[in-house]
Amino acid sequence: MTENDRRQMNASEIPAFVVDVIEAGCNICAVGHESYVLGNIDEQHAAIEELERIREKYGDRDPLKLEIVAYLWSIGRFINVAPAGTSYKAPVQASLLNLE
Repeated sequence: MTENDRRQMNASEIPAFVVDVIEAGCNICAVGHESYVLGNIDEQHAAIEELERIREKYGDRDPLKLEIVAYLWSIGRFINVAPAGTSYKAPVQASLLNLE
């Protein structure tokens, strides 16, 4: 099957896709509001054959990326990240500034 012939995942399949990935042993979650990961590298490596079966079953999911992310947020599977350009500074202890 060529790339152009590859099946397209339907939005209605997103919940089942997420369940299948979780059942494969991967901690799928949204990262921010624009991306998601199937799980950490160790989880993906351990489930490589099952993830390939899932990829074949559901087909191309790239056009549904934002819908998958929204679904993951709706079920509480997300990592909230700071917007680009946001920086955080750790609080400085007064003793480090010799203010005590």
